[in-house]
Amino acid sequence: MSMENKLFTELSASEMSDLSQAKSEMSARYLSRQAHVHGVARALRATSKTAATHNVVGVGIDEKYVDGIPTGVNSIKFLVRSKLLPAALSRSEKIPSSINGIPTDVEEVGLIVPFSAPARAKPSAAPLAAMPNPRTRLRPAQPGSSIGFREPGDEFIMAGTFGALVKDSQGNVYILSNNHVLAFESGFEADGVTKRVGLPPGSPIFQPGLLDGGKIATDKIAELTRWIDLRADRTDNLVDGAIAKVTKTSAVSREILFIGAPTGTKPAVKDMTVHKFGRTTSYRAGRVTSVFFDVTVPYEVGDVTFNDQIAIRGLNGKRFSDAGDSGSAILERSTNKAVGLLFAGATNGSLTFANHIQDVLTQLKVQLV
Repeated sequence: MSMENKLFTELSASEMSDLSQAKSEMSARYLSRQAHVHGVARALRATSKTAATHNVVGVGIDEKYVDGIPTGVNSIKFLVRSKLLPAALSRSEKIPSSINGIPTDVEEVGLIVPFSAPARAKPSAAPLAAMPNPRTRLRPAQPGSSIGFREPGDEFIMAGTFGALVKDSQGNVYILSNNHVLAFESGFEADGVTKRVGLPPGSPIFQPGLLDGGKIATDKIAELTRWIDLRADRTDNLVDGAIAKVTKTSAVSREILFIGAPTGTKPAVKDMTVHKFGRTTSYRAGRVTSVFFDVTVPYEVGDVTFNDQIAIRGLNGKRFSDAGDSGSAILERSTNKAVGLLFAGATNGSLTFANHIQDVLTQLKVQLV
C-alpha cells in the first residue's frame, strides 16, 4: 500500500522519516528565500500584496483538505499567502504535485502573524456572556487574562495573554507568555549581529494590558526578566517565549480562567483535542492537525522561521484564536495537561500555531507552578 493510501496513524517509522525529510527539504527551498527586512513587520502584517518570492509562509506535514474537509491522505502541506495562477510563477517557484511519491497540498492562509493585539486592530467581539471577561482587572490575576507592556515611545498600545504561572529552581514565580507580548520582539536581525532589545529587563508588565484599560500607576503585576531571542538570521527557532517576575505572589493565580490549573505537561500529538482561554476569543477548543510545521512570521527583527511547530484548527468551523490571544497556554482537553504556547496564526483564521511546551520551559529554565 502506498503512503498516500495510508492513514497518518498507520505510517511506519521509515515512512514518517521520509515525510520529515521531504518537509525539511521543501522548507529549506521555499522558506529560506524569504526577504528578511528590518522595520517592516507591522506594515507587512497589514498589507495584502502578494509576490511569488514570499508567497509560501509555511511548510508542514498534514493531510490533504478538499473544500475544508480532511481527506486522511498524508501530504507535504504548503501554506501560501495567496494561490497564484501558474503563469505568475517561474519554474523554480512552482510547487511540485508530489515529492518522492509523497503528494503535496497547497492551502491559502494569508499571512502568519504574531497574535498580540495592537490598538489599530479591528475591534474585538465582546467575550461570551457565560464566560469570565479576560479584559478586566483581575486580582489575583489569572492565566487567560489580558496582559501587556508599555511601548517606549507610546506610539501604540497593545495586549496579549497571560499564559501560565511558572517558577525557576530558586522558587521565583513568573508570568509566562511570548517574547512579543512581554519583551516587545527582542532578538537578532538577519545579519546575525544587529541586536534589537525591545524592552530592557525590569520593564513593567500590566494586567490588564493598556489596550484593555490597564493603568500604569496601579496595574503593574510583574517585571520583565528574560526572553528567548527571536532570530531572523536562523531557520531553527523553536520558541517565542518570555517570563516576567511577579511583584507579589498573592496577586496572581495558577488557575486558568474557566479551564482551571494545568495538571502537568505532555507532548502534543496529531488529532489531540485541545482547548485554551485567551484575551480575545476567550474559550475555544480545537484539534491538533500537525506537530511538524515550519512557519515564517514577520517581527520587528525581520522574518523569523520556526521549526516543527504545533498547528491547530478550531472545532465546528470556528477559529481557535485571534489577535490578542498570543501567550495563551494550550492544554489537552481531557486531562488539562499543557502541550503548547500559542504565538501566531493565519490571518484568514484557519490555523493557529503554538510552540511545544517542553521547548518553552526548557529554554526559559522554568517549570509550571
